[in-house]
Amino acid sequence: MTSLRKLGSSALEVFPLALGGNVFGWTADEAQSFAVLDAYAEAGGNFIDTADSYSAWVEGNQGGESETVIGNWLAVRGNRSDVVVATKVGAHPQYKGLSAATIKAAADASLRRLRTDYIDLYYTHFDDPSVPVEEIITALDELVRAGKVRAIGASNITPERLQESLDFSDRAGLARYTVLQPHYNLVSRDTYEGGLQAVADRAGLAAVPYYALASGFLTGKYRPGTTVDSPRAGGAAAYLQSERGVRVLAALDEIAQERGAAVPTVALAWLAAQPTVAAPIASARTVEQLPALVAVADLKLAGEELAKLDAASA
Repeated sequence: MTSLRKLGSSALEVFPLALGGNVFGWTADEAQSFAVLDAYAEAGGNFIDTADSYSAWVEGNQGGESETVIGNWLAVRGNRSDVVVATKVGAHPQYKGLSAATIKAAADASLRRLRTDYIDLYYTHFDDPSVPVEEIITALDELVRAGKVRAIGASNITPERLQESLDFSDRAGLARYTVLQPHYNLVSRDTYEGGLQAVADRAGLAAVPYYALASGFLTGKYRPGTTVDSPRAGGAAAYLQSERGVRVLAALDEIAQERGAAVPTVALAWLAAQPTVAAPIASARTVEQLPALVAVADLKLAGEELAKLDAASA
């Protein structure tokens, strides 16, 4: 049995890989999504990441499709108490920004779609600098006090605003961010390493990185001269144009071969070994893509392997 990881100072304990819900109701229909969710749960997984805006970018979608699929799955399987559900506020077309009224209305809409009376982890999806941190934190605190939210987190926020939010929570004795969801992976280290990581480390926050596999680039399926049929192919292929991308792939190939592991497993294991990181997020459109992701729970890289990947990605 894989040991669960504690999410910062919250009471939440999670599997070391969060299953990304961005594909549910988009590239995976409800039946495919249920199959992936079932396989993830069977592998010991208990941490599902979504957002109220997934997948509003698809023609004909309103936003909330992913939450609806997850809510239906939880209801059919009757396993709500076994699963840590994380969702986000601030980017849904009908609930844009982080005013107190928007946060409360969006939370209620998410609860309806998820068919539950509480959200385990509620993130601000994108910071809204037009709203004072005092208003945002107070609104989130009210959701926690009402029992609608168990823990709060932030994504896409500057180190300064994150620190300001934490300071206000401490001063006012209100709910405090315990989780940070940064853009972080082997080929994108600059956004997180430095200021944000320092704040997270100092404040005891757990990091749950998104784009952990760089839009699929770190799965190793994108190679010079290959074409991949995926809505994300353009973003992933861009990394091939950089020397860093090519170096990282070579180092991943080498370690994967030596360890008898899949390339994405090694990329996720590097991330999981970084300071503050509790669980990277990765999504699977099909059941076949899942084993290489959940295998991160059992792969611990040695110091020299981590150093090799650090050097390649520097």
